[in-house]
Amino acid sequence: MIIALTDYARLARAGWTLSRHDALIPREFVYLLPPPIRVVGAISRIGAKDKEKRPGIRMANALETLGPAYVKLGQFMATRPDIVGFELANDLGRLQDKMPPFSDEEARAEIESAFGKPADALFSTFSKPLAAASIAQAHKATLADGRTVAVKILRPQIERKAKQEFRAFGRAARAIRKISPTARRMEPEKFIETLKAAAAIELDLRMEAGAASELANNLQSEPDVRIPEVVWPLSARRVLTIEWIEGTPLGDIEALDARGINRKKLARLVIDVFLKQALQMGFFHADMHQGNLIVDEEGRLALVDFGIMGRLSEDTRRVFAEIIYGFITRNYQRTAEVHFQAGYVGNGHSIDAFAQALRAVGEPLQGRNAAQVDMSRVLQQLFDVTALFDMHLRPELVLLQRTMVTVEGVARLLDPEIDMWAAATPVVKQAIQDAIGPKAHAEKLKTATTKAMEIAPHIPTYVEAMGKAAQIIAEDPEGFKSRDNEKIEAALEKQNRKTRGALWFVGVAAIVLAGAIFYAL
Repeated sequence: MIIALTDYARLARAGWTLSRHDALIPREFVYLLPPPIRVVGAISRIGAKDKEKRPGIRMANALETLGPAYVKLGQFMATRPDIVGFELANDLGRLQDKMPPFSDEEARAEIESAFGKPADALFSTFSKPLAAASIAQAHKATLADGRTVAVKILRPQIERKAKQEFRAFGRAARAIRKISPTARRMEPEKFIETLKAAAAIELDLRMEAGAASELANNLQSEPDVRIPEVVWPLSARRVLTIEWIEGTPLGDIEALDARGINRKKLARLVIDVFLKQALQMGFFHADMHQGNLIVDEEGRLALVDFGIMGRLSEDTRRVFAEIIYGFITRNYQRTAEVHFQAGYVGNGHSIDAFAQALRAVGEPLQGRNAAQVDMSRVLQQLFDVTALFDMHLRPELVLLQRTMVTVEGVARLLDPEIDMWAAATPVVKQAIQDAIGPKAHAEKLKTATTKAMEIAPHIPTYVEAMGKAAQIIAEDPEGFKSRDNEKIEAALEKQNRKTRGALWFVGVAAIVLAGAIFYAL
């Protein structure tokens, strides 16, 4: 009871702050609400500030004052224009993850707590905070061997504060789900759980170190891409030490032009790197905004800040690749079938009708570059389709969707005329080949055969057990007429079928596997 009251108090404080910025029930949207809510909205706006600004800007200003968890909530809301609208999403997309820094003394205390030694004993130089975000802040330092590093330190007490705020968010999500049919389709509780899980990973810098290391390993064959090296002896749960990379942020267009960087080539590289991570590796940097992308002194694309990463299962990657490829090749029927096979579309809907709706979305994009496409209009139509066909939010795709929008924005910033489909085609085609090509089928057959081989040594035991059971049944058939014994008899028959199937499969799979491998090679 006390916890619930505390959560409601937190939500009330947040509501008060939002109302002071006319962001709780914005005046621009009151006409959509019933009269009682309009009255509440009118009262909440008394004395509000920033009234001349757009609602999204007012909400961003309010969320920044509420603290780190609310900043993260706003950033995630920016990825859901289907829920909040495009103008609001765009304004929230500019929400800055910048906060006042905590003191140098607190930062040094965190280092000493993590490693048992003062900062001056671990680093020959240690700067004042260079950047402070909602979760952590960064310092520039020098190791004893002369290497320049970045030292990232979590904010004091951030874990406790985040836990309290996300608990309150969950309570609010459950309430919203009960009163809004539209919100139920968007799965607000799963949305908050996804946000909470992502934040939990951000709050353990060992996870970020592991992510940087894994991504570096995955991309080691890409000569134009660079991932900073983790300094493991100086990394812990609340402190991360990683290689410092000098270079030019992708958002600094003038500096890129001054260096003679080919921005068209760079835009395609950004798309290529993202799609390879997502579709081929299933592990991707999920915060690829221009501030986390740098062109280093050798002209390579460097990725930094690995606090938000996404993972996709093999099946999800295949589905995602087939959907994109279906749009690229204008095979809307196949794209619709993939949606249905993956369970993305509600029961009772027509595949043909869904294919028709996808055609209406995809055709305006064909043969047109980014400058000629109104993505807001296209996305709005796509979201209308999701509502029409009862498509629910897929939590595993939230980070993917967010990153896609971000990467598309970075690519358009570098090259306003980029053809997104043409840039994506090579990687998507390779992903399709990897997922459903001959070698993929050979690998699946190999795995299935291995499993069958594992079953084979146990077959004599299964046969002996079934023989004994059959003998008992034959000697006392009347004793096995009860309801429970009939179940036993059915289970034994099922096991018998499985054993016969395993014996058959071992022989056949070996033959098929040999032929498939021969074909693939």
